[in-house]
Amino acid sequence: MEQAKLIPRLILGVPLGMVAIGVLSLLYTSTAPVAKTREGGRDPERLRAPVDEESLRGWLDKLAVDIGPRPASDPAKLRVAAKWIQSELGEENMGYRPQVQLFEAGGAEYRNVEVEIAGGARADEIVVVGAHYDSVPGCPAANDNGTGVVALLAIARAMIGTENARTLRFVAFANEEPPHFQTPTMGSMVYAKRCKERDENVVGMISLETLGYYDDRRGSQSFPPGLRRFYPDTGNFLALVGNVKSRGLVGGAYRAFRRHSEFPVEKAALPAALPGVGWSDHWSFWQYGYPAVMATDTATYRYPHYHLRSDTPDKIDFPRFTEVVRGLAGVVRDLANPK
Repeated sequence: MEQAKLIPRLILGVPLGMVAIGVLSLLYTSTAPVAKTREGGRDPERLRAPVDEESLRGWLDKLAVDIGPRPASDPAKLRVAAKWIQSELGEENMGYRPQVQLFEAGGAEYRNVEVEIAGGARADEIVVVGAHYDSVPGCPAANDNGTGVVALLAIARAMIGTENARTLRFVAFANEEPPHFQTPTMGSMVYAKRCKERDENVVGMISLETLGYYDDRRGSQSFPPGLRRFYPDTGNFLALVGNVKSRGLVGGAYRAFRRHSEFPVEKAALPAALPGVGWSDHWSFWQYGYPAVMATDTATYRYPHYHLRSDTPDKIDFPRFTEVVRGLAGVVRDLANPK
């Protein structure tokens, strides 16, 4: 997500009227009851390879420790990360046949990695699940966004061999972080633009962004101005965030998550100009008219190690992170099979 130091200037740049609209849009939101983390989801039999904590830990160590910082300024390191993701998804591990979308930015070559499960009766309707694998310079990026990448891998593995009404795509994006953030060279922008050029019917996109940090202390959660009164000040929940046009997708993802998990979850459909609402790859899909939602622990509004060298795997709450990924796997399955 974008650098925390931008928050004050962005807040100052948002008209008060826009904040008021954001508050009114909370009519579309509600709160799930707080529940303790437990083992498994409500219907794990629907997952071919249930999400497990050991795999999440192993993948995150590989990405954040063995590979380490992977900024756009180091295309070689990004290529190593992309090839590792490609290998994990590939035929020798999960059995997929990854496709690589190459693109150029600033004279260097970058890549998005994609796998697809073709749909059945509604194959022309596409659900995209995405996460960026780059980091800011010097940051191991365990939470931002190693947790998003390993959640992507876990959900892709859970869906192996499933038959779904809609076509399902899993995509790892390059270049979400500065200097490419919200520019044409952002990996998800390149991908969403191609979807539009091909006239593809993307009915929903889920951005997996910074998912691993939870804190039970009062005051551990902050929000953009105008929103604090509507949400808890304890940072122990998952947030599902979209723009106002994506409120149908936000609501559907929220209901699906609650069907599959008792983990605390909040939802919001807000104006995209509010600070933080568009700070990930879902923003790119909005630019081309596609509905998209971000699943997140709220990053800079909660995580004290955001974009720092201290963003390491020991900061991740793996039991709760595992439960969140299990719930999101259920969301993906339900979105791929609407009733």
